[in-house]
Amino acid sequence: MEEKMLSAGRGALFLTALSGVSQLLGFGYRVLLSRMAGAEVMGLYQLIMPVYSVLLSLTAVGLTAAISNLTSQYLALRNGKAVGQTVRTCLRIFFLALIPLGTGVILSSDAISVHLLGDARTQLGLMLLVPCVALTGVENFHKHVFYGSGLVRAPAVVELLEQFVRTLAVLGLLWLFLPQYPERVVGLIVCGMVICEVFSSCTLVVLYRRRLARLKGQGPGEPGRIRRRRVCSIALPVGLNALLGNLLGAANATLIPQKLVEGGVERSQAVSQFGVVCGMTMPMLSLPIVFLGALNLVLVPRLARAAALGREGEVRRLVGRAMSAVSLLTLPAMSLMVVVGPDLGRAMFHQEGVGEHLIPLAAVMAMSCFCSVLASALNGVGGQRAVAAISLLGGVIQLLFTLALVPLPGVGMGGYVAGAVVSTALELVLCLYWIRRRTGVRLELFQWMTAPALASLLSALVGNLLFRMLKDEGLSPVCAGVATLAFALLLYLAALQAQGVELRSMIRRRG
Repeated sequence: MEEKMLSAGRGALFLTALSGVSQLLGFGYRVLLSRMAGAEVMGLYQLIMPVYSVLLSLTAVGLTAAISNLTSQYLALRNGKAVGQTVRTCLRIFFLALIPLGTGVILSSDAISVHLLGDARTQLGLMLLVPCVALTGVENFHKHVFYGSGLVRAPAVVELLEQFVRTLAVLGLLWLFLPQYPERVVGLIVCGMVICEVFSSCTLVVLYRRRLARLKGQGPGEPGRIRRRRVCSIALPVGLNALLGNLLGAANATLIPQKLVEGGVERSQAVSQFGVVCGMTMPMLSLPIVFLGALNLVLVPRLARAAALGREGEVRRLVGRAMSAVSLLTLPAMSLMVVVGPDLGRAMFHQEGVGEHLIPLAAVMAMSCFCSVLASALNGVGGQRAVAAISLLGGVIQLLFTLALVPLPGVGMGGYVAGAVVSTALELVLCLYWIRRRTGVRLELFQWMTAPALASLLSALVGNLLFRMLKDEGLSPVCAGVATLAFALLLYLAALQAQGVELRSMIRRRG
């Protein structure tokens, strides 16, 4: 462990930079994938991904959290030998759970695809998900040993390389074998994912053995019974929470095409609409928020440390700075995506429907960013139960909207979008309530939301007018979009200043 660990600030910047590159690469991959595969295949792909998430929740998610937490504890006690023991224990538990579950999925793939997912064309993709889950679990275990050790460079770089491998593998397979039936196209996409996971899991295992091998002889280790009890005490509640959330997400994703069909939409068109909204529009809106993952990754341990030391003022300051950063970056990004989104979607995905529901979905994405940071803050100060309850409540409300509104003629995907708006807004209100109750932080709603929202609205309205004028004058959408974004950014900063909000004071305030 002689390698110098990154500080929290440098680690956040490093992760943000790599996340930005990875996000751009991943978005380009999704654009090319959507063009090559089409909206219907993207809808089928979106149907099987919740199954992937459920399998990971049942087998790996809780164990991953246990490895990360226990690695930090063992290294603080200079008991590196226990780190290796914990990794081996988690791998054994993982495969003991995955082998019967995976076998059951493969043997029941026909029934699952027809009766649960509602489309027999998902069967091949389901069967190929099982080896993908196995490799993902091995990758995540070794990745979180690095994160628990405070070493972020190696896993971050591997994650970036993983994007390159996935892009080359999936698009290469499609280029070689298209055209094919939709079921085989989904299978080719999952095969590319398997190839990618082979690369990342093998690379991280090698890095783990080479860079952390010296920890094996450090410390006395830990008896197996105690180690297994500690692993289970962390893994079971985390895994259960993730499982319930993913089950709700899987039920929602499965029901949307079925309810659209009940409302009179043809099956292929229903799957295409689902693919456009969840496989194209939402990923496009998530493009500008590359900073969020790095912010949460750094925020949680800093809040946990400050809370453990009883530094309530520092806890409030960190929460305030995180909320300020999210509002200053997310709100203008979403407002400008509303302006250029329809042209951007048509140019990239060749789908007219990408611009539909853009305004409410942008609002959902902005509120989700606030919820994500507030949930991380609550996790950092011991509010995991509140986070779990809020998340499950939001999932239930979204599911009820899907059941009630999506089948109505003339509503369709609008019912799903309405559910996303209501459920996310409720989650945001509850997160604000609980963060105030847990930390005593003052809710500076004008600084956090009102002022940035008004400035974003002004820049979006003026930007929309300017964008249309420039296109009418003969400029290409790309040139018009770049000019509009530059002007709208300056107008946004000026509008904040006019409201008495200074960026430097918001980010650096002592709270």
